[in-house]
Amino acid sequence: MARKLATSLIHADDNLRNTGDVAPTIGLSTTFISPRPDEEGIKDYRNPSRHVYSRYTTQNSGRVERVLSEINDGFAIVYSSGLAAGFAALVFFRPKRIAFTDGYTGTKSLLQLYLKIVPDLKVIKLDEEFQAGDLVWLETPLNPTGETADIRYYADKAHKVGAKLLVDSTFAPPPLQYPFNFGADCVMHSGTKYFGGHSDLLAGVLVVRKKDEWDVLQSDRTYLGNMIGSLESWLLLRSLRTYHLRLARQSENATALVEWLCKIAATPKGESFDGVPGGVILQVWHSSIQKKDMRGFDPKSQMTGGWNATFSIQLSRPEYAAWFPHSLKYFTPATSLGGVESLAEYRFSWDPTSDPKAVRLSIGVEDVADLQADIRQALKHLVNNSKL
Repeated sequence: MARKLATSLIHADDNLRNTGDVAPTIGLSTTFISPRPDEEGIKDYRNPSRHVYSRYTTQNSGRVERVLSEINDGFAIVYSSGLAAGFAALVFFRPKRIAFTDGYTGTKSLLQLYLKIVPDLKVIKLDEEFQAGDLVWLETPLNPTGETADIRYYADKAHKVGAKLLVDSTFAPPPLQYPFNFGADCVMHSGTKYFGGHSDLLAGVLVVRKKDEWDVLQSDRTYLGNMIGSLESWLLLRSLRTYHLRLARQSENATALVEWLCKIAATPKGESFDGVPGGVILQVWHSSIQKKDMRGFDPKSQMTGGWNATFSIQLSRPEYAAWFPHSLKYFTPATSLGGVESLAEYRFSWDPTSDPKAVRLSIGVEDVADLQADIRQALKHLVNNSKL
């Protein structure tokens, strides 16, 4: 019988323990004793009999990959950052064209950088027709709005012509969403976010379906030099032990806040709801409130383990959006997402192409009533501030 998520997070790497410690030890050595002439070298880097150099394998990075592989239903490999994982995917797939419409600003910049290396590469939109050799880069739920796209639709569209589908599932890690169940060829995560969960490490993850694909990625990583650091892999392994507890609370908090915020957004100007003036919030974006699309896709059919904990709201004035993160007490005005602490980000300050009235919220594990009270006081403060 397959293990449940909570058990996998604690025990998926049990067979890789090589000491009597209950908690993994911090090992920072970059090099290890080489095998003697009469000893066997490493034949399988996913199951190494020993370590020789940290660019190949280390104890804790191997354990992290074992845990991530089991909970993602594939073969996971870790990198120094999410963008490093994205670049490794480009090297692995060697696409003739990339289909990408919108999403994380770092991905947009990464694709522009890749164009310097492959100047003949074409970037097309997701609604254009795909061709053999294309890489379809689908981010779902989408950054920064937190809205969900239909993985199965894009997988079928890609595979029909011989293209490949990569799904950036950073906003919806397991058990919220399992992209392989809907036809993805590769799944990417920024491990910095929910897997790390404490805003204290950078990491990236690629998950593929087959061991031979993992072997190619591991060989590429060795010479790209984008291996995760030893301390970061230890921090990530530590974080994964409580990941299911954190994510469940974050998802529950976010879903409750979205429902509450939608009621505020539906309140006309001149009226109020729960102490918040109407008209100050114009719109809320989140997977849980999406309607079925023209093809009949319902996000509930894909987001089967709960809803994403990062989403966006639109305020009535750009000045409100700019000052809102700095008017909060329990939300930290900062970029990134997925940590135990709630964050609020004025996205326009990072991406000038984004909505100047929008704010992205990453919901943490605080008490939801306290988060509501914080948002309430911040919105009232903005409305009553005569300088804005």
